[in-house]
Amino acid sequence: MKSTGLLAFLASGSPAIAGIVGASPQQLDKRALASSDPFYPSPWMDPAADGWAEAYVKAKAFVSQLTLLEKVNLTTGVGWEAEQCVGQSGSIPRLGLRSLCMHDSPVGVRGSDYNSVFPSGQTTAATFDRNLLKKRGYAMGEEAKGKGITVLLGPVAGPIGRAPEGGRNWEGFSPDPVLTGVGIAETITGIQDAGTIACAKHFIGNEQEHFRQAGEAKGYGFKIAESLSSNIDDKTMHELYLWPFADAVRAGVGSVMCSYNQVNNSYACQNSKLINDLLKNELGFQGFVMSDWQAQHTGAASAAAGLDMTMPGDTEFNTGLSFWGTNLTLGVLNGTVPEWRIDDMALRIMAAYFKVGKTVDQPPINFDFWSLDTYGPVHWVAKKGYQQINFHVDVRADHGTLIRELAAKGTVLLKNTGSLPLNKPKFLAVIGADAGPNLRGPNSCSDRGCDNGTLAMGWGSGTANFPYLVTPDSALQAQALADGSRYESVLTNYAATQIKALVSQANVTAIVFVNADSGEGYINVDGNEGDRKNLTLWANGDDLVKNVSSWCSNTIVVIHSTGPVLVTDWYNSTNVTAILWAGIPGQESGNSITDVLYGKVNPFGRSPFTWGATRESYGTDVLYTPNNGAGAPQQDFSEGVFIDYRYFDKANTPLIYEFGYGLSYTTFSYSNLKVQKANSGPYTPTTGKTARAPTFGNFSTNLTDYVFPSDEFPYIYEYIYPYLNVSDAKKASADPQYGQTAAQFLPPNATDGSPQPLLRSAGKSSPGGNSKLYDVLYTITADIKNTGSLAGDEVPQLYLSLGGADDPKVVLRDFDRIRIQPGKTAQFRATLTRRDLSNWDTTVQDWVVSNATKTVYVGRSSRKLELKATLS
Repeated sequence: MKSTGLLAFLASGSPAIAGIVGASPQQLDKRALASSDPFYPSPWMDPAADGWAEAYVKAKAFVSQLTLLEKVNLTTGVGWEAEQCVGQSGSIPRLGLRSLCMHDSPVGVRGSDYNSVFPSGQTTAATFDRNLLKKRGYAMGEEAKGKGITVLLGPVAGPIGRAPEGGRNWEGFSPDPVLTGVGIAETITGIQDAGTIACAKHFIGNEQEHFRQAGEAKGYGFKIAESLSSNIDDKTMHELYLWPFADAVRAGVGSVMCSYNQVNNSYACQNSKLINDLLKNELGFQGFVMSDWQAQHTGAASAAAGLDMTMPGDTEFNTGLSFWGTNLTLGVLNGTVPEWRIDDMALRIMAAYFKVGKTVDQPPINFDFWSLDTYGPVHWVAKKGYQQINFHVDVRADHGTLIRELAAKGTVLLKNTGSLPLNKPKFLAVIGADAGPNLRGPNSCSDRGCDNGTLAMGWGSGTANFPYLVTPDSALQAQALADGSRYESVLTNYAATQIKALVSQANVTAIVFVNADSGEGYINVDGNEGDRKNLTLWANGDDLVKNVSSWCSNTIVVIHSTGPVLVTDWYNSTNVTAILWAGIPGQESGNSITDVLYGKVNPFGRSPFTWGATRESYGTDVLYTPNNGAGAPQQDFSEGVFIDYRYFDKANTPLIYEFGYGLSYTTFSYSNLKVQKANSGPYTPTTGKTARAPTFGNFSTNLTDYVFPSDEFPYIYEYIYPYLNVSDAKKASADPQYGQTAAQFLPPNATDGSPQPLLRSAGKSSPGGNSKLYDVLYTITADIKNTGSLAGDEVPQLYLSLGGADDPKVVLRDFDRIRIQPGKTAQFRATLTRRDLSNWDTTVQDWVVSNATKTVYVGRSSRKLELKATLS
C-alpha cells in the first residue's frame, strides 16, 4: 500500500484569512467579516435523535464488533476505478457486509443501462408540487436500489443558483431557499423511503464551476495554487445557503457531501465551522459527511473537522495514495485521531445504512460504471478479477409514465396570445436542431458533453444514459399524423433559405425549438467550461427565433435550457404568439411537450427563477478570471441574501418574467384572505450538554497486527487498504517527521471527547435545529376561483415581508398546487413557522423575530400579489 506523508495527513485544516493579493482595503474588510472560526471537537451522534434512535441501536451493535482495520475500511474509499461504482468504501467480509456503493446521479443511475433519465431537479421544482417531487425521489431511489447502489449522490442544494450562468444549477432546484428546501426534503424522503441512502450536496458555497478545483483550472491554463474561496458572511449563510440543508437534515438525510471549494479560505471538507458547528452541532445532523471526489486535502485535520468518509479514497485519481487508509490506522494508533472519532465515523455510516431499512446481507452490485460490457475486470484500473460485471438488470418499471408527467407539469407557459392549445392545426412546421435527434445517438457524447440535437440533459457527473429519447420532432409528427395535419420539420438552425420557404407558406403554425446548455467544469463545450459564457441561446438560436417570427405570424417558441436565457430582443413580437420553457425534461421530452402544446396537460409550471432583461440585471455573475494572483481566487458574496427575485425587487432592475410566474389555459381569481394566529408558546433556547463521546472497545497497539496479510489475499494495484506495509510506523507512514503529536498539528479541543455544551440554536435530539423554530405561528387561507372554462391547476404562493431595513421586499414562504374545476372555488391553506418569521442574529447566534412590522401576501407570483394582510 502507498501512503501519503504524515505531514500531509496531519496538516491543519484551520481556516485563515490571509495573503489576498491585489485586494482593496474595502474587499479585505468584507472578507474579514466572512470568517470561519475553528470549532472543535466534532460532535458525536445523539442516541435519542428524532428518527435515528432505532438505527443508532443497530449501528452500535454492529460497530461495537469491528476491529480498527474494519472501521478504517468502512470510512475510506477503495480508490478511483478500483471497483464497480463511481465510489466504494471497503467491505467487512467477516460480518457479511459488502462494499458500500456510492453512485451518481441527480437524474438517474450514471453509466448504467436499463435505467431511466428523469427531468432535472430544476424542472421538477417548476411543478411547485410536493407530491411529484417525492414521487420522483422514490422512483430514483427504487432504480438505485435495484442496481445495488447504497448511496445515491443527490439531491442538490449547492449550487442553489447564485449566478444564473452557474453550470450545475439545473441539478438543483431554485435560487429560492424555501423552494429548494421543499425540493430537497421531498426528494430525500422519496429516495430513502425506497431503501436507498440520499446524499445532500454540495455543502456549501459551490456556486460556480470555474476554479472549484485548482487542478481542473490549471488544465484550462489558469495559474492558481488553491481552489476558489466562496466568502460568505454569517447572516447570508443562515438565511440563504444553509436554509435548504436544514430542511434536508430535518427530513432525515443519511449523508451530506462536502464541496470542492473553500469557504472563507478554508476547504469545505476540512472546515470545522461548516461541518462541526453548522451541520453537526447547530443542525444536529446524525448521518455521515463524505468528501466530493478529491475534495479532501488533509488527513487528521479533516477527521477532526468532521469528515466521516473520503471518496474515492485516493488523494488524486489513480495514484494509490490516500490521506486515510494506512494513515488513518496509524493516526488512531498513535492518538492523533481519538478512538471516539473513528467510532463516530463508523457509527454514522452504519446508522444511515440501517435507517433506510438495509440489512447486512445486501444483494450484490449488478452493474459496472467503467464499462457496459457483460464481462470484464471487477477491479477496472488493475485489470484484475475478470468475471461478469454487468447483469443488465432493468430497473425502469413504469417510470416513463411518471417522467412524462413530471416534464409536462414542469413546463412553464411564459406567453400565450391564444395560439395554444393546438387543435388539429392545418399545417405544422417544426424548426430547429433542438427538436431533433443527436445523429450519433443520444448517449454518444461522454457524460453528455455536447449540444447536438434536442437538449434533455445537461452535462457532467449529474448525467445518466438514456434508455431512449423521444424527440419533439418524432412526438409532434405522430400527433400531427393522427390529427390529419400537414407536417414538415427542418432540424437545423442554419438553413435560412429552406426555413423561410417553409414557414412563409399559408396556414403555418411554426414551432421553433431552441436551447442553452451547461454542466460540470471538467467538460468544455464550445468554450463553456461548465458555467455558461453568457445567457443567450446557443447555436444562433436568437437569430433563428427572430427570423422565423419575421416570416411567420404564428410562431411558438419552446426553450430547453439549464436556467434563464435572455429573450428581450424577441419575446414581445406580435408574431411570437406563445413561449414555453420546458427546462431539462429527460427521456420523455417530445411526449411531454406535445401533451402541453395540445392541451392534454393544462400547464401549471411556474418559473423557479427570474428572467432578467439583461445579464447585468441579475447583480451576480460567475468569476471567470482569477483575481488573487496565483493564490486562491476570491469570490465575495457581497450581495448577501439578494439573489434572483430578491435582487430584482431591491434594485428595481428590469425583468421579463418574474420568479413564480406561469400561465394556464384557464384563469383564476383570488379573494378572502384570512390570517389565524396560533398559540404556540415562546421560543426556548436549547441548554445543557451532550453525553461523553462513546467508544466501543479497546484495540491492539501492536503494529504487527496491522501489516498487510499477504498470505490471505493478493494485493490489488492502486487499491486503498487500511493495512500497513511494514510494522515500523515511521516507514509505514512514509514521513521522515513521523512521531509529532496531535497537539503540534491540530487546534485546541480537537481530540476532546468530554461532554460538550449545546448551542442555543441547536435542537435537543431534534435534527434541523431548535424544534421551536418549526412551531406554526400563523395559518393563512385564501379562496381561489377558476374563472375560466377549463379545469386547471393553480399554484398560489405565500410571500412575507420581514419588514427590516436590510430585508428583501418579499420572500417566498409557502405554496401549493390546487386543481380546480371551471366555476369552482378551492381554499388555499398555508402556514408560517417561527423560522419563517425570523432573521439570523449574528450577535446572539440564534434566530430572532424582529419587532419590524410583518406583512403576508398571497398571489400567483413574486410580482403578482393580489392579497395582503399585516400580522399582529
